[in-house]
Amino acid sequence: MEKNPSFLFSGIHFNKKKFSNDFAKFQEKKGSDINESEEPREDSSFIESRKSKEKEGKLSVKKRKRKSVGSGETVQGFDVFKSSKSAGKSVQVNEENDEAENGPSKKKKELNRQLERDSLSRKKYNIHVSGNNVATPLQNFDELSSRFGCEPYLLRNLKELGFKEPTPIQRQAIPILLSGRDCFACAPTGSGKTLAFACPMLMKLKQASTDGIRAVILCPTRELAAQTTRECKKLAKGKKFRIKLMTKQLVGKADLSKLPCDILISTPLRLRLAIRKKKINLSRVEYLVLDESDKLFELGMLKQIDSVVKACSNPSIIQSLFSATLPDSVEELARTRMHDAVRVIIGRKNTASELIKQKLVFAGSEEGKLLALHQSFAE
Repeated sequence: MEKNPSFLFSGIHFNKKKFSNDFAKFQEKKGSDINESEEPREDSSFIESRKSKEKEGKLSVKKRKRKSVGSGETVQGFDVFKSSKSAGKSVQVNEENDEAENGPSKKKKELNRQLERDSLSRKKYNIHVSGNNVATPLQNFDELSSRFGCEPYLLRNLKELGFKEPTPIQRQAIPILLSGRDCFACAPTGSGKTLAFACPMLMKLKQASTDGIRAVILCPTRELAAQTTRECKKLAKGKKFRIKLMTKQLVGKADLSKLPCDILISTPLRLRLAIRKKKINLSRVEYLVLDESDKLFELGMLKQIDSVVKACSNPSIIQSLFSATLPDSVEELARTRMHDAVRVIIGRKNTASELIKQKLVFAGSEEGKLLALHQSFAE
């Protein structure tokens, strides 16, 4: 065995200059009684620890160098010395971003809740609608003022006439017409269809005007036209609306264009005669209502209706059809003449009202029919 202590470090490469002091210690302990088997183990472990420390030192130096290279640049995420203003700005920006993100989601949730409430309300009153963005049904007549700015005179007239709660057709048709949409509605007889189109008409017209005829209501018979005129005058009580019924005397006049009239109620034939003679101007009509449209769209009146619709040439006109029955042929014609219309059906389509009692009586002759009628009236 060599006496030189370098044999202890065979296979190990290290900086001898750096560990010169350690070499001197080993040389001084040549003649000592230290066990040779333990000595290399301790030294080797000592050297390995020194080596690991040296490596760690080198790594730390490298890390320091990397840090020192980027020391000129300040990282905003770890900048402890940010000013309070910049921190406040970041908080405000975060809050604004949260509001921007939460805003649409809140609106969607509220919209979904409103649609749910609308569907429940329609289900409760047996209202069936088809169309896009259908207006929310009325819960009571007070909503006319809170939602649509209805004037007090109309609410007062409704109370005086005994209307406490809106009927199903009134709940849905009034908001649709007030929102400016075309509408064709099917509701049983006696369900309040006249009020359903007369009320929004008066609300939209607001005041009497000298601009000419602004609304036209077509009825299939003179009797129904006269009845509709009476009901409209009752609703307009307290306002100076000029509501006229087209009669033979009016048709015979030389010039109807100067007639002071806001709402004109007529049968198709009489109005067509006035249009043909160029006695009337319907270019400023804002509302056109076809009452009992299933009768109006029969073959005998279809040409008369077409001439009236063409004469009402206002591009922003609101058209509506109301009927107790709505055959498929009438519905198809209505869709061709209307734009983005909403269909409203109360109960089942083309069925009689459940509120009216019906009875079938067999009579042997015409005289028997009269006797049966007298008996029913007496009862």
